[in-house]
Amino acid sequence: MKNDPAPYPNQRMASMSEWSPSVHYAQFQHMPAGILPERRLYDFELLYVCHGEAATRMQGQRYMLEAGQLILLPSGVYHQNEIIAASGVRFLGIHFDFFNELDIQTEADMVVNESGVWPDKFCFEAVVEGQVPLTEHPVYTPPLACVQLMEQLVEEFTMRALGYELVCKGLMLNILAYLLRTPLSRTLSQATLHGRRLAELMERIEAAPASYWSNTAIAEQMNMSVDHTAKLFKQIAGMPPSEFVQSVRHREARRLLRESDLSIEVVGDHVGYSDIHYFSRIFRRHEGISPREYRKLSKIL
Repeated sequence: MKNDPAPYPNQRMASMSEWSPSVHYAQFQHMPAGILPERRLYDFELLYVCHGEAATRMQGQRYMLEAGQLILLPSGVYHQNEIIAASGVRFLGIHFDFFNELDIQTEADMVVNESGVWPDKFCFEAVVEGQVPLTEHPVYTPPLACVQLMEQLVEEFTMRALGYELVCKGLMLNILAYLLRTPLSRTLSQATLHGRRLAELMERIEAAPASYWSNTAIAEQMNMSVDHTAKLFKQIAGMPPSEFVQSVRHREARRLLRESDLSIEVVGDHVGYSDIHYFSRIFRRHEGISPREYRKLSKIL
């Protein structure tokens, strides 16, 4: 392992109003089991594990990554990724910088060529006074709403419709805000008497989105009143129970439309909408297009 001149040298104190993230690369990728070459980047990377198990060795530490976790890889820091799961890992990767500093033409502009390093090309991390830098504790378990933003960013970057750069910039700002708040959310969850039980219930909802998850049913699972459950849910998940259930169902519907050949009706039934017309109406409300149009676009791209 090579030695870096400093742990995280490329940081810049800045107000949040100065943040202007530029997205250089965003896509899903399946990687087979094995150890990848050591590298470092000119910009920053969010590497989210969709399925499988991975690890990253960086600064003398080995960070384990399970499905549902991401690691923030800093600019200029040597790191080495390892795919642990025998069946491989499905990643969602986003390369970005905080201040729209880096002009990207090819992948070579992001990954450092050690035989010809450009010292002035390394990007800076935005650091706010009184706030721990995001790279200080690089592993995060982002909430569902943040994962959905990352998925939407990949779609925008892939489709590149008119104004996609502005949309990607806005999505990236929201993603960074979620990561900034993640430690606070974790503290709230641990400090709340019923936080762990609610977190387990949320996992059950994600595992079985088609089940009956009304506000009353969720409150009964928690053995609490509907109002108190809703308040606790919003405190920890950042949204009411009904909105959380709908977001889980929508995420799963998008996955099935992209990755399976199931009919639209069957996809709707799989995520809890037995009425195809209602499913189509809800999907269009979230996505702006019908499930059929979404599948057609995903196949083209």
